[in-house]
Amino acid sequence: MTETDFRRTGSEAPAFPQDRTCPYQPPKAYTEWRGESPLTRVTLFDGRPAWLITGHAEGRALLADPRLSSDWGHPVFPVVVQRTEDRGGLAFPLIGVDDPLHVRQRRMLIPSFGVKRMNAIRPSLQSLVDRLLDDMLAKGPVVDLVSAFALPVPSMAICELLGVPYGDHDFFEECSRDFVGAATSGEADAAFAKLYQYLHGLVAKKQAEPGDGLLDELIARQLEEGGLDHNEVVMIALVLLVAGHETTVNAIALGALTLMQHPEQIQVLLDDPAAVPGVVEELLRFTSVSDYMVRMAKEDIEVGGTTVKAGDAVLVSITLMNRDAQAYDDPDVFDARRNARHHVGFGHGIHQCLGQNLARAELEIALGTLFTRIPGLRLAVPLDEVPLKAGHDAQGPIELPVTW
Repeated sequence: MTETDFRRTGSEAPAFPQDRTCPYQPPKAYTEWRGESPLTRVTLFDGRPAWLITGHAEGRALLADPRLSSDWGHPVFPVVVQRTEDRGGLAFPLIGVDDPLHVRQRRMLIPSFGVKRMNAIRPSLQSLVDRLLDDMLAKGPVVDLVSAFALPVPSMAICELLGVPYGDHDFFEECSRDFVGAATSGEADAAFAKLYQYLHGLVAKKQAEPGDGLLDELIARQLEEGGLDHNEVVMIALVLLVAGHETTVNAIALGALTLMQHPEQIQVLLDDPAAVPGVVEELLRFTSVSDYMVRMAKEDIEVGGTTVKAGDAVLVSITLMNRDAQAYDDPDVFDARRNARHHVGFGHGIHQCLGQNLARAELEIALGTLFTRIPGLRLAVPLDEVPLKAGHDAQGPIELPVTW
C-alpha cells in the first residue's frame, strides 16, 4: 500500500477525532455511531478512511488480536494527529512497537509496576496529597484544581518512581505539554528534542552516580549488562515520564469534575472509604480519558460481519466501548456503586497500560482524600466555561476553577 492509496478528496464519512462539548460526555456525533453495528467509517485529517470500533466485546477482541499492529514505524501506520505526520520512522518503546520487541521491553518493567510495589508507595502518595491539600486550603478559594492538585500528584509520583529530580518538573511538564498538545510536527519535534536531551543527560549522570529509582534499576540491570542501549533507556524513560503524568492529570481533574457535577454520588465516598476503588473504576469507565487507540490491520479481519482489510486504519473507541449498552446497564448514567471493573479505560490486551496500578493508587488517594477534606468542593464557573482539551488529546479540562 502506498500513500496515494488512501488519500482522497472529499469524504462520505465524518471527520475523526471530534471535540467534546461536555467534559465527561462523548462528542455529540458519537450518538449517531452507537447503532446496531459494532464499527463505523470515519475520516482522518489527511483524508484517509478508518474503521472506528464502537462495540465493547468486538473492541476487546481486537485489542488482543495479533493481526492488529501498533507499529508506529510502519510506513502506512495511521496518522490521527497532524503533529505526528512526520515521524521519520520513529517508534516509541512499549506503546508504538509490536511483539517480540514490545514484550521484551515490557518484561523489563513489569516488576517495577506490580501491585506490591504500588502498595508500598501509597503512604508517600497519601503524604503528598495531604500536603497539597494543606497548601490549597491555606491559600483559600478560588483555586485552579489542575495546577494546584491534579498535576503535581502524578508528576511528583512518577518522578519519585523513576528517580527523576522533581526540581526539574517545570521544564519537563512544559516539554510534555508542548509535545502532546503541539499543533504541528515541527512544534512536537522541538519539544521532543528538548525532553530527549534532558533525559539523555540524566541517564549519563546516573551511570556515574547511581540512585535508587526505576531508571537506575534499568541502567544497572539492562544498560550495563547489554540488554538495552543508551538510546532505548532514554526513550523508555521519556515514554514513562510523559505517560506517567499526562493521562493521570486528566483522570484526577475529570474525576473531580464529574463528582462535583453529581454531588449526590460524593456521599458514596464519604460513607464508606472501602467504596473508593469502585468509584474510581466507574469514573474511569464514564470519563474515558483516553478516547481511542490507534491500530493497523496486518491481515483481513472479520468484525461484526464486515471485513477489515489488511492495511486498513483501525481506531478502537475506548469511549464508546465504555458506553456500550450491551456491556453496561444505563451506560450514560454515572453510578458510583456500579461494578465497572471490566471497563477498558486502561486499554486491553498486550498493550494494556503498564502503569495502571500506579494510576489507580493515585486516583483512589487523590479523589478519596480531596472530597473527605473538602466535601463542599464545587465549580467556581459554569460548566460550559471550563476550557477543554481537543479531541485528539487525552480528554480533560485545561483549567478547573473550584471553590468551597
